[in-house]
Amino acid sequence: MNEQSAKNKMAWEHRAYEFWNRRDGSPEDKAKQILESPMAKLKKHKTYFEDIAGKKIANLCGSNGRKAVPLAVLGAEVTVFDISEENKRYALELACAAHVSINYVVTDIYDIDLEKYAGDFDMLYLEGGILHYFHDIYRFMSILFLLLKDNGVLVLSDFHPLRRCLVTGPDAKIQYQIQQGCFDPELHSGDVAYKHYFNEQEQQDFPDVSIRSYTLSEIINSVIDAGFKLMKFDEHRGWNNENIPWEFTIAAGK
Repeated sequence: MNEQSAKNKMAWEHRAYEFWNRRDGSPEDKAKQILESPMAKLKKHKTYFEDIAGKKIANLCGSNGRKAVPLAVLGAEVTVFDISEENKRYALELACAAHVSINYVVTDIYDIDLEKYAGDFDMLYLEGGILHYFHDIYRFMSILFLLLKDNGVLVLSDFHPLRRCLVTGPDAKIQYQIQQGCFDPELHSGDVAYKHYFNEQEQQDFPDVSIRSYTLSEIINSVIDAGFKLMKFDEHRGWNNENIPWEFTIAAGK
């Protein structure tokens, strides 16, 4: 495991299970919500998963199982690859409460056993802001390509790079804010995503994550360079319907 991944593993294993219970409720409560409408939990990506019964899906950086479990309820055979044991704990309890089974592999994505998993999956699903945890996006995409079967489909959703530069001001107008250079290729330390859910004193004990920002062109070109065929590219508004690019989704085939 490289230095960046080791740092991120340490951060994502610090009170993550506690956080998921705070934010999403207990695995039992979360499972009840999923079972009420599993397709709804896939939100803007649900059209990609309308006929997945019996398909093998890899949910990379699948975190606490909030997407893997709905996919399993819909009939898919789901494998999560994620770096955090704390995430695994919540995800397996969630799957059990939802009366489904998922395979959860705790690993750095760079270290996935390709002898075992190459060409094994019909679909790959990645979402929620993960690309910045990987310092070499071209190597990352090449691993994704190897995991897919021929004619398989990649669904990748992440934070829009412009999100780092555009903010909504007090007058609701879009303003430009320099947080770090949009073309900055260096690794930087940052807060783990859920740190702010804890009080200020507790936050002092949280390890930092190590992140690397990418431009939109770097992301798209890495998909093409790996050998994928682009099928669709969508940009999404802010979570509260703000008129700024907040996320994007790439669908690509092998």
